[in-house]
Amino acid sequence: MVNTEDYRTGRHCVFGTHAHLVFVTKYRRNVLTGQHHDVLRGVFAKVCADFGATLSECNEDDDHVHLLVEYPPQMAVSKPVNSLKGVASRRLKQQYVDNQRRPTQHARPQTHLTNSLRPEDRNLHR
Repeated sequence: MVNTEDYRTGRHCVFGTHAHLVFVTKYRRNVLTGQHHDVLRGVFAKVCADFGATLSECNEDDDHVHLLVEYPPQMAVSKPVNSLKGVASRRLKQQYVDNQRRPTQHARPQTHLTNSLRPEDRNLHR
């Protein structure tokens, strides 16, 4: 049986579109710390909310950040990706001015994958 809580509804449609985004530091250097992760998580959640999307998951490592974003089907995935990329980079530059000499402090999306999955198929990707 399909769990209907996994879907969002519009006036005439039912949908569940997710994008898996990976933001990678320049040259994959291990420069992201716990402070950076806290800033990025807040920035990502706010930008997603501004676009009417939902940040479902956010997992960090020293050289990259994984996001799972649920977004409405009428929105192109490139719009929130560009905004997430720009705002995250700008906020890190503003808050960590002393590290600006190293260009590796900025998160940028290397690749992104958009995949629409049925809720019962999600466990195949974990």
